[in-house]
Amino acid sequence: MNVLKKILNLSRPYWGRIALAGICSIIISGLNGSLAWLVKPAVDKVFVEKDGTFLLLIASAIFVAYFLRGIFSFFQSYLMRSAGVKIVRDIRNMLYHHATALPMSFFGKDSTGAMISRVINDAGAVQGLLSYTVKDLFVESCTIVVLIGVAMYMRWDLTLIAIIVLPLALYAVARLGKRLKKVSMRAQEKISRITEILSESFSGIKIIKSFCREEDEASRFRDKNQDYYRELMRSTRIIEATSLIMEFVGGLGIAFVVWYGGSLVINNKITPGQFFSFLTAIFMIYTPAKRLVGANNSLQQAKAPLERVDKLLAEEKEQEGRIELKGINKDIVFEKVSFRYENTNDDALEDINLGVKKGEIIAFVGRSGAGKTTFVDLISRFYIPTEGAIYIDSTDISDVSLKSLRPLIGIVSQDIILFNDTARANIAYGKKRATEEDIITAAKAAFAHDFILELPQGYDTVIGERGVRLSGGQKQRLSIARAILKNPPILILDEATSSLDTASEMMVQKALEMLMEGRTTFVIAHRLSTVRRADRIIVLDKGRIVESGTHNELLALNGFYRKLYDLQFDDSKVDL
Repeated sequence: MNVLKKILNLSRPYWGRIALAGICSIIISGLNGSLAWLVKPAVDKVFVEKDGTFLLLIASAIFVAYFLRGIFSFFQSYLMRSAGVKIVRDIRNMLYHHATALPMSFFGKDSTGAMISRVINDAGAVQGLLSYTVKDLFVESCTIVVLIGVAMYMRWDLTLIAIIVLPLALYAVARLGKRLKKVSMRAQEKISRITEILSESFSGIKIIKSFCREEDEASRFRDKNQDYYRELMRSTRIIEATSLIMEFVGGLGIAFVVWYGGSLVINNKITPGQFFSFLTAIFMIYTPAKRLVGANNSLQQAKAPLERVDKLLAEEKEQEGRIELKGINKDIVFEKVSFRYENTNDDALEDINLGVKKGEIIAFVGRSGAGKTTFVDLISRFYIPTEGAIYIDSTDISDVSLKSLRPLIGIVSQDIILFNDTARANIAYGKKRATEEDIITAAKAAFAHDFILELPQGYDTVIGERGVRLSGGQKQRLSIARAILKNPPILILDEATSSLDTASEMMVQKALEMLMEGRTTFVIAHRLSTVRRADRIIVLDKGRIVESGTHNELLALNGFYRKLYDLQFDDSKVDL
């Protein structure tokens, strides 16, 4: 069975404790068999022969058997559950590590909620599988074998009569199991959609409230929750149907055994003790048989989340180069670079040829969607060019290791990403071993030091998810401080001052000018005050370079740049 094989492969590091649990299972099965066997002497010696001495011995034996079964059941359950928890921990670690190593293109295909659902819900399904399902497979399989042995020892003919109907029941259960797998797959998709809605709603709660869409979103959630409920009820009906089949088969088998075995007792062909010992074994067989059916249902339900986990782990990681890049000594060159996003028909960038010298400041302007952000994303290898290549000092960056390339690049983006941690930790994110002095110096350079000191716990203030407790300008200055601390030779400023008021922008602009000094800088800005100071301005339109030159040269051309400049001659906030 593929699911069981996957679970056993995942549990390989913990086979020691699983083996101990298996030994406990065998002992438990033996004790279950002994309880069934003890019924014969109990009935014959105590209730038929009325032997008082044997009564104490039987009672003691039953107590010891139950006591030992309790002890071994405790250790067996503990060992299996601990292995289950450890495996889920390992799967979640593996999923998270793998997900963070996937290319940016993957995150455009799958939603954040779906990713969270795989790490939390799908991985969590494995815990119950090992803790309960595999445990039942161990214990109940061994118990059935032992009890059948006891029953065969008592009366082989009665045993065959009792268990002959089991294969028919198992066939019906297997058919239902296939349906259960399909239903479970749909249920996992439904719970994934619920997680998506939760993630979207909580991250976009301000938008929901501003448009008064609380009731609409609540209605959308109710609909998806109802869909999930329906799938759960379908799986419940299938599971209960398997239980009904086992009850029917068990009742039929035991009724026939009672009738036939009772006639043998009446005709003195077997003793009452033999019959009741046999009957106890048969009763005890049907209980683990039903649990095995339940284990099969659990295995079918687990196929869906395991397939989703496997699908994520099968996604190809970012391409890793082998060359270690120490820095930039000469230039960065784009040679016939084109790029197209997945599932789109048009190129985001087309036939880009551009050389940028070390220390040069290059500004990009153009309408929204012209390809400005895509251009700088290629430098960090967030995306791989569809055609052409990008070189740093004549080295193709596709051959460079990511751990040597990305530390050379500092990014301050219009999409400000801050973590639910302290102000200090967010600044230090740019440098692992930053000292307190380094952090404060960077904060001062970004004009963030003063407002940080005004926070309730200063640098130790937790700023909330995505910096929710800070103003837009404060968040941007923290992200700039993070980039300043990183101190990279290549700097990317993607609308770096877009969230700042005029006074803050002037302060931060000075800090950025100091930061840009001696660094190769790529600037995307909608305010021409930054663009004017660039060594070169690249004008993009529909993914192509249409003009290139200094501010004055481009104005003199009286072309595309001039039109954009005339729209924003007063530096108003018109998007370039």
